[in-house]
This record gives sequence, structure tokens and C-alpha cells, in this order.
Amino acid sequence: MSGEEGYEGTMADSPILFDRALLRRRRRRALALGPCGFLLERVAEDAADRLATVLRQFDLALDLGTPGDSLRRALAASGKVGTIIAADALADRASRDDGTAALMVACDEEALPCRDASLDLVVSALSLQFVNDLPGTLVQIRRALKPDGLFLAALVGGDTLSELRQAFAIAEAEIDNGVSPRVAPFADVRELGSLLQRAGFALPVTDVDRLIVRYASPLALMHDLRRMGATNVLVERSRRPLKRAVLARMLESYGARFADADGRIRATVEILWLAGWAPHESQQQPLKPGSATRRLADALGTQELSAGDKAGPDDGGQ
Repeated sequence: MSGEEGYEGTMADSPILFDRALLRRRRRRALALGPCGFLLERVAEDAADRLATVLRQFDLALDLGTPGDSLRRALAASGKVGTIIAADALADRASRDDGTAALMVACDEEALPCRDASLDLVVSALSLQFVNDLPGTLVQIRRALKPDGLFLAALVGGDTLSELRQAFAIAEAEIDNGVSPRVAPFADVRELGSLLQRAGFALPVTDVDRLIVRYASPLALMHDLRRMGATNVLVERSRRPLKRAVLARMLESYGARFADADGRIRATVEILWLAGWAPHESQQQPLKPGSATRRLADALGTQELSAGDKAGPDDGGQ
């Protein structure tokens, strides 16, 4: 496809936004701290519900980069999936006895270890938002799917942690006379829909699930982010230690702007869902131009005007 070829020509020029080596270290730290998994559990349940509406079985599935085993357990319990391969950069530390009999493969999301047309299903939960070359990864996923294979993923969206971003920006602007990037610039749902199409997926669908999570304080939120392995891994992040004065002002600003009447603060989490199919001749196709058998004017119950004609009062004109 011409769109795919265009992407392949620009992959080497993809900006490096995320320090993926640091991301792996942060995920290892989260495992040592005891992971915070409530968000992954919710996404895994939603993924299973979405698959339940698909009237087919998936013999071979790939779970790409999802932290933990929540998604694999949900897939196994759904009865929709046969063999599950878990591809994870931390596969050496992941449990190999999670009750799903998944095959563990150590790999990076940006370099899939799969043959073309080898998978029936590729799923991913809260992982692909940290990929530097997302267009290239989507092309690899589409190629790895068999014809009529399904891709289903959940990514963190652009409004996630907007409150924390604003509170830090206020604090740094007042105290340091500048702002450093502390919350990643996650994707927009419209951009992701376009990427699916350009990667060659058929019948692409995107939608948004917006959550408000409440915490006793911003510090409790930041503690959970550490246990999720989701703290700042931006390449352009500040390397300087966080000043006490900046932290104190951030906490004050966050509470003043984003606290409820009971004192608990709000944190927005935006989950972007993507779905697309590897092309197959059995799928519904758009009609070719000029192939319609009925006039639009007849369907709308109105009068057809030739080019240049102007509607009069009797034609519904003003």
C-alpha cells in the first residue's frame, strides 16, 4: 500500500521521545515495590468485554508489552482465545505460572519477533503509549496478523494527568521561571485513527474511556505512579532533583484547583481504544464511485437540481 510505504520511508526519522531503557528500569522498580494494578484490571476486563462481541475464536494471540498478567488472565477466562504468547521486555522477571499457560517471549514493542501472517489476534494494554515509533509498530502488527486477524489495544490518552501537568507548570513557572516536561505528551484519539488507516488496517475503530480517580493527596497519586512504573521517562526530562519549594507549591496548587469538597484530589485518566482488522476479501468494502443503483434524491424524498440551478421557495429554498 502506498500509505504504508510512506511510513516505512520515515521510520528512521521518528523522534525519540521516551527513554525506553529507563522505562524498563522503572517497571522493574515497580515490581519490587509491589505493582499497583487497578487500572490494568479495569482495562483487561474491558478488553474481554469487547472481544465477547466478536463472533469468532482466536487460536493464536499475542499480548504485546502489557505489564503484568491481568490481560492474559482475562483473555484466558473469556474462552475466545487459544494459545497466548506474552511479548514483554521484562519476560525474564515475569511470572511463568500465571494460570494462563502463556508462552513468554522477551522482546521490545518496537521489534516484534513474529512472522508475517502468523497471528489471529494482537492485544496490548497501557504499553504502546511509550513507543517512540508507533507508526512503525502498527505496521509490524498488521503484517504479523493473518488476513482477517484482529488488533485491539488500549493506550493512555492526551488528557491523562492534566491536573498534575498544570500544577507542576504553575509551581515551576513561579519558582524556577520556566517549565520542564514532567507528563508525557500522549496521543489524541483522532491521530490514532489516522495511524491505523495509514498502517493498512481495515475497518479501524477508535473510542475514548475517560476516568476520574480520586486520591487523598497528590503525593498518594505520585506513589501509585511509581508502583505502576509510569513516572517520567521523557528523554527531555529535567535531570535536576525536584526542589522542595517546587514540590510544596505544586501540592498547594493541585489542592486549590482540583480538590473536591471532602479534600480528596482528582486525577484524569484517558484510555484510548484502538481496533482494526488485517484486510481480507470477506470484509465489507466501500462501493465504487458510480455504482449506486438508487439516486440520493429519491432516498431523501427531495428534488434533484442540476449544477448551477438555484432552489426556489417551492424547492425548500429560503
